[in-house]
Amino acid sequence: MKKWKEASFVSLIAVFAAFNIVCDSLMGPLLDISGVWYSWIFIAEPLNGIILGPYAGFFSSFIGVMVGHSIYFRGSPEFLFTLGAPIGVMISGLIFRGKWKIPLIYYLALLGAYFVTPVSWQLPLWGMWDVYLAFGCLLALVVLMKKWKGFWDTKSTGVRLLHIVALCTFIGLEADVLFRIFILVPGQTYQSIYALDISELQLWWAAGAIETSTKAALSILVNTMVTPSIIKAVRKMRLRLVKN
Repeated sequence: MKKWKEASFVSLIAVFAAFNIVCDSLMGPLLDISGVWYSWIFIAEPLNGIILGPYAGFFSSFIGVMVGHSIYFRGSPEFLFTLGAPIGVMISGLIFRGKWKIPLIYYLALLGAYFVTPVSWQLPLWGMWDVYLAFGCLLALVVLMKKWKGFWDTKSTGVRLLHIVALCTFIGLEADVLFRIFILVPGQTYQSIYALDISELQLWWAAGAIETSTKAALSILVNTMVTPSIIKAVRKMRLRLVKN
């Protein structure tokens, strides 16, 4: 039985890796203004983390975006920025399993690095409103998880599970966005790679505020529709998503 479960899980990783390759090889929605998520990988990210877990999901997503970016080539710098996708998968997977310490440290560290970078002071504060909202949701979850032990029940069904999936999707995707911001601003790639001046960077910021939030909303909609059914199917295979 144990070997069967291990074989089934490895097969599941392979299936998800293939799914990620397909999603990352296809040109994304028409709303490609700021260059975030040129493909449909933002739909697949949360599902990887929730079903496979933070580490297997990271591995599956990493394979997917590396191969997908090779098929649908978007320039060499994109191989660096797309590392945010497996990181977002890992954050979604950790949150789903009630592990909030690493996501909290991650958000605090990268937001701190952003705000101590002088050029960030010249960018509109509202340009990252969706990241701030995700961070606020994470802080609220931390408080609620510590106060009520049964609050985060991933074995539940119905509306409660939908809320859990939606939050895991949102916080994970914005963690991906935050990584890309970290590379662009504190990492100074806006100058070293893209040769942008402040006015051009401000335009990217304004566009990104619309684009990332719209795509995150689309991913939340899709994942809340399909993920609970996939969770149910995986559990019928007797594979546990959360350790007891």
